[in-house]
Amino acid sequence: MARPGKFFVFAAGLMIALVAQPARAKPARPVYKQAQAKLVCPRRGMPNVLAKLNAGKDVSVAYLGGSITAQSGWRVMTLKWFQETYPKAKVREINAAIGGTPCGLGVFRLQQDVLRHKPDLVFVEFAVNDGGTRPEDIWRAMEGIVRQIWAQDPTIDICYVYTIHTKAMPNDYAKGLRPRSTSAMETIAEHYDIPSIDMAMRVVELAQSGKLIYKAPKDADGKIVFARDDCHPLPAGHKIYTGVITKAIVSMKSLGKPGPHKIKKPLISDNWQAAKIVPLKKSMLTPGWKKLPKDKGLGKRFGKYMPEMWQAAKPGEKITFKFRGSKVMLYDLLGPDGGQAIITVDGKRREKPVKRFDHYCTYHRIATLHVAGNLAPDKVHTIEIEIHPDQPDRSSVTNREKSKKHFNPKRYDGTVMRVAGAMIIGEIIDGP
Repeated sequence: MARPGKFFVFAAGLMIALVAQPARAKPARPVYKQAQAKLVCPRRGMPNVLAKLNAGKDVSVAYLGGSITAQSGWRVMTLKWFQETYPKAKVREINAAIGGTPCGLGVFRLQQDVLRHKPDLVFVEFAVNDGGTRPEDIWRAMEGIVRQIWAQDPTIDICYVYTIHTKAMPNDYAKGLRPRSTSAMETIAEHYDIPSIDMAMRVVELAQSGKLIYKAPKDADGKIVFARDDCHPLPAGHKIYTGVITKAIVSMKSLGKPGPHKIKKPLISDNWQAAKIVPLKKSMLTPGWKKLPKDKGLGKRFGKYMPEMWQAAKPGEKITFKFRGSKVMLYDLLGPDGGQAIITVDGKRREKPVKRFDHYCTYHRIATLHVAGNLAPDKVHTIEIEIHPDQPDRSSVTNREKSKKHFNPKRYDGTVMRVAGAMIIGEIIDGP
């Protein structure tokens, strides 16, 4: 997984940390197998957006992904390419990239961050951040993304783009195979005839031919230096990505006819099409919760992705609500003053509190608090999250930071929780 960016990281364990539940029959799903590596799988192409571009109409291009997309790199370069290649069209960007996040968060924030802006084309980039995700969880989330998009508007074109982690992925490509995450994504792309572009494969080809070095402190013997770390490209690396993408788009010009995409029968019966972020209401909160102002502080800093943020600092303050569905999480912040959450589901209290602090917490960043999964989807469940009276152990950070000149121990003091909404698969019923 990509290392956390300046502000954001994905809370570890979103996809696998589940509250113990009674055994339930598992729905049928595909059998995972590694896919053959291929630079471009054009499939049905992107006929609708290309038709609008050729006609000089207004076009919105959405970029849903992690920190590689958030960089001023292939996203910015491809947008410029669209604008220069189709000068009569007005092409605007929907930047929905948050560093360190996988498709399992993308599917929940899709409506809020992408679909309400009415895109014509959605690029989906999660190959690196889903490197440690189980294929079945990738299938559920990626199919949920596709079905949400086409449920809103079946004429929206979708394109998967695959980036590289230069430690974890090159060995698979050297064997002519895709890594696990992209192999899983290809299962969904194939089912729905979605084009996919594998920029990672081109990076490996250049490295194998001696033209590129994955990582180096500076240029060596005229070779391209792809990145300073294992996954975030330098401008030269992003230029490679952009070249592969733009050539692939040109090759799709004659593919398909404009019109609605066919919404096929679900491949995964329990896919996450119903995933959403639901704002908190006062009826769900004890009196100590206060809404942060949008024009300053953390409310302003995270306002793009968290339009409403509630904060409470005292032990005993609670969030309580009922919902009918199978999965629930909180969309929240981790930070230096973060506390611990006591989680109770249907009257059963989790044995240990969950920290809203980790070893990266010298700053605040977006995260998710897993509450419950694998619940009976047709039943109403009662959820309660309470601030624990004890602070989490902060020594992993404070021991590292205390020798620095501007260390302030007061920053690492508190039992604060900051929550922007409930992430659910299902429907909220009411407050307490």
